[in-house]
Amino acid sequence: MANWKFIVAALTLTAATPASALVGPSREDTGGAAHTIMLLKRDARGSSFCTANVIARDVLATAAHCVTNPENLRVYWPGGDLEQKIAAVATHPLYRADAAQKRIKSIDLALVKLSQPLPDRFRPIDIAWAPQITPGARLRILGYGLTREGDGRSGGKLHGGELVVREPISQILIWAKDPADRGLGACTGDSGGPLLTQDGASLVGITVWSEGAGARKCGQLTQAVRLAPQRDFIETTLRSWGR
Repeated sequence: MANWKFIVAALTLTAATPASALVGPSREDTGGAAHTIMLLKRDARGSSFCTANVIARDVLATAAHCVTNPENLRVYWPGGDLEQKIAAVATHPLYRADAAQKRIKSIDLALVKLSQPLPDRFRPIDIAWAPQITPGARLRILGYGLTREGDGRSGGKLHGGELVVREPISQILIWAKDPADRGLGACTGDSGGPLLTQDGASLVGITVWSEGAGARKCGQLTQAVRLAPQRDFIETTLRSWGR
């Protein structure tokens, strides 16, 4: 059996996700822990982790690029059981792993059904089906990712901060940045995490990608998949799972 606790403690991120954790002036956020969780994965390229959102007691929403090889996935929350396994994964039919290289449309979204319900401490987050996505709108981001780019030991604690929506406005994606330009943004391990309404009450998008200034990959721009336009995929999948 894999020692998943050791993997979290000594993570080298040899298989880093396209989006990085919250770097910059983020703050530790314990309130979001009721609906935000970690996905650990291990494959031939190494070990890594993503963030995910509890939308039902046994269903998570995350980025599709986080759930390749579901048999190697485990669910983790600090101080919790590391042996929660995956029962099923539904990847959005328009997800393309090579979209960036080929410059084609891709919807980087997946739902994960757990083998058993999460403990009572978890409360599913509502999805904002009609959010105001306009330039300058304030959104809240959470993630378990790195708080110092390149330092695998800086990840594993839930951090949060506030971003603002910037143009262009897309039916598929949200682009958001630090309103104070202090370098707050997604980093490695934040992929799959939530972009929430400003009050943190509802889920607007799923973090999928980030970029930084110059050669850096974190802290300047955060990209998320909008959930409202994907309502049919989400609800159809949930019904097929008896939700």
